Amino acid sequence: MNKPVEVTKLTPATPVTLAPVAAAARPRARRFWLVAGLLALALTTAIAAVWWYATAEAPVRYTSVAVTRGAVTRTVTATGTVNPVLTIIVGSYVSGTITDIQCDYNTQVKQGQVCATIDPRPYRTVVDQNKANLDQARAQLEKDKAILAYAQLTYDRNARLAETSAVSKDALDNAKSALDQAKAQVGLDEATIEQREAQLAAAQVNLDYTNIVSPVDGTVVSRNVTIGQTVAASFQTPTLFLIATDLTKMQVDTNVSESDIGGIKEGDKSSFNVDAFPKRTFAGTVTQVRQSPQTLQNVVTYDVVVSVDNADLALKPGMTAATRVIIDERSNVMRVPSQALRYAPSGQGLAGKGPARVWVLRDGKPEAVSVAAGLDDDTYTEIVSGELKPDDKVVVAERRNVTKATPTPRF
Repeated sequence: MNKPVEVTKLTPATPVTLAPVAAAARPRARRFWLVAGLLALALTTAIAAVWWYATAEAPVRYTSVAVTRGAVTRTVTATGTVNPVLTIIVGSYVSGTITDIQCDYNTQVKQGQVCATIDPRPYRTVVDQNKANLDQARAQLEKDKAILAYAQLTYDRNARLAETSAVSKDALDNAKSALDQAKAQVGLDEATIEQREAQLAAAQVNLDYTNIVSPVDGTVVSRNVTIGQTVAASFQTPTLFLIATDLTKMQVDTNVSESDIGGIKEGDKSSFNVDAFPKRTFAGTVTQVRQSPQTLQNVVTYDVVVSVDNADLALKPGMTAATRVIIDERSNVMRVPSQALRYAPSGQGLAGKGPARVWVLRDGKPEAVSVAAGLDDDTYTEIVSGELKPDDKVVVAERRNVTKATPTPRF
């Protein structure tokens, strides 16, 4: 018997719902596109900002200087050495050993004062010898004068006797010859005396030269000898002392190049500084422009002498002086910085071309003003004519900022 088949009722399966997955994917896609859009917007903004900063015109700042009145001075600069006006070289005429020195550095000496002594004994011996020779010559003269007197008497006697033929003519001639010889001998003796006197004088001169004396009043600035030193004056006169006649009057010997010498003349004012007194300016006057050129390493210079008063003895011989010689000067004139004549705003062409002009800052912008320039000293330029006022400000330079200034955040 067949069993009936049981039919099992199937419970319907729960359907799979896909809606939540799709719903989750859509918000992520929106966020992606939103972020991408924001990134694109930021990149576009950055590119626009860079382009704006690169193409935007930077602001210009002008540097200006006021027009003033004052002096415009053109000078020539040179380097020189401070020296006494007159320096006397005291040497030795004779040779010998220095036995005494009475003068030293900075000694105030008078004319004729003995500064050093050379051993005089050899020269005194020569003087004594020449005195003896002179005395001998004088004695010989007296002897020959006595012989002359006797010869004269003999001749006179024979002459009277010859008139009566008491003596022969030959005896008279012998007497006349003896008289003539006696006269010649006396003349020779007188010449010998003169010669011996000259020799004595020369020996005395050499003896006197053993005393080294000052020829002038002054100050000893150099001493080149010591006691015991042997001085040899055979070939050239040795320098023993240097004596400056007056240290209250000094001069600066400057070397001016050939390119600047044409503007310098006697009487030009000058000023100079020395390293010993950096804050003090000494004033002087050009007293000589020497015509003798000096060539050193193919550079030709000329010696310009500047006289200066040194009453306080501040200047010392040998100091190096930075000298400025005034070759032209204008006082109380309208002047502008020389750089103002070389300035031109951007886009206005090259500066210094064409008529002279300056740029005046008016209402924050440069305005060209034509002028007639006069003396230029490389710092200031004289304005002879032009529509400039003392309160105007001329532009000498400009500056452009590379980037725009941004405000600094404050907390």
